[in-house]
Amino acid sequence: MPTDSPRTGLAQSLLQEIARALTALAETGETAAIDLRSLPLTDGDRADLAEALGRGEVVATVQAAGPTDLHETAFPGIWWICHRNADSRIAAETIEVTPCPDILAAHPDDIRAAAARLATAQTKETAHV
Repeated sequence: MPTDSPRTGLAQSLLQEIARALTALAETGETAAIDLRSLPLTDGDRADLAEALGRGEVVATVQAAGPTDLHETAFPGIWWICHRNADSRIAAETIEVTPCPDILAAHPDDIRAAAARLATAQTKETAHV
């Protein structure tokens, strides 16, 4: 991002909000999300926020209606998530304060279906032996 882009100071305000949310997560387990697309962030603000949060160890891409890229920031529990539509345009972008974003958790229905598929596959494999 351009370093000469104007700054509004919004990144600093967001960092304060994120810090409060992270404290709440640590103390009560309460999660939070901030919709970055709904805010008047300049490219400079966005660059400042990205620099302040850094990048952590976890990076993932989920392929659904379009790719969703997420990474944990340098602060465990703070995730930067970018959802793109089928033609790769940003559809939503959030900062989530949570131990693990919901999009990474397997849905209970998917788990049940997987268990049934695996049981069926094991039955077929046993029948061939």
